[in-house]
Amino acid sequence: MANTIPNRQVICDTLLELAKEDRDIMVLASDSRGSAAMAPFAKAYPDQFVEVGIAEQNIVGISAGLAHSGKKPFVTSPACFLSMRSIEQIKVDVAYSATNVKLVGISGGVSYGALGMSHHSVQDLAVSRAIPGLAVILPADRHETKRMTEALVKHEGGAYIRIGRNPVEDVYDNDDYEFVIGKAVTLREGGDLTIIAAGETVRVALDAHEALKEAGVSCRVINMHTIKPLDEEAVIKAASETGHIITVEEHSIHGGLGAAVAEVVVQHKPVPMRILGIPDEPAIAGKSAEVFDYYGISAGNIKKIALDLLGR
Repeated sequence: MANTIPNRQVICDTLLELAKEDRDIMVLASDSRGSAAMAPFAKAYPDQFVEVGIAEQNIVGISAGLAHSGKKPFVTSPACFLSMRSIEQIKVDVAYSATNVKLVGISGGVSYGALGMSHHSVQDLAVSRAIPGLAVILPADRHETKRMTEALVKHEGGAYIRIGRNPVEDVYDNDDYEFVIGKAVTLREGGDLTIIAAGETVRVALDAHEALKEAGVSCRVINMHTIKPLDEEAVIKAASETGHIITVEEHSIHGGLGAAVAEVVVQHKPVPMRILGIPDEPAIAGKSAEVFDYYGISAGNIKKIALDLLGR
């Protein structure tokens, strides 16, 4: 049965449960409690919820102040605005000031597909991972989102988290595992090449694994849920053991997951590599699935790229 629970709802449900014991947990919204699925939290814990309206710079500054007073703020705001309009506040108030603020960019990537470039957030990983001291995380499904949220409540320091708008097909069977920030997860073993993905493209990578398996290719799949700090050990191991790498991301091909992986590969274990994502152009407007298909973020296209990379 297809999953019907979006990751944003999972974050709310998890924080609702944790806030029963931890009254320092706070949620802030920028006229986004509905789109962030945080209305239940606001109703259950009105003293732990702050609505700032459409004022993304302010929401980051307010959350930093709350963190300085010992609170554990979770900012929930559209990723396209949170990552771009508030970037100075994120750099100074969160990162430079070393505040314990969790920035949850909702409806990230091309979730707002039909609204076009103004509402797409396909540059957010590039800018956020360049800021010192800021973790950057993309959970793959609802199970990972739950474990990630639990880990973030315990984590000291700033973090930018990007989630999509719609439910994602399950990657994991359940949430009975440990989520470690900065530690990649090998979902499938293989020796011919490695696919490294993050967020909603992890499911695509798993589908590509099955397609390549039918073609006789042994493909490793790595869920690189943390873009920063990147699990360099997993990348080097994959390069050494499989000799070929493909990265898949819902982001510009410049500065995101592919770039982060390439930086490690070129310095430690150069191997043939391909970066699959959104090219250097305003992404087309359309439903998320249509945008993915247009740019070849699909199992079929990954299979073609892999076979070409392997010279088959």
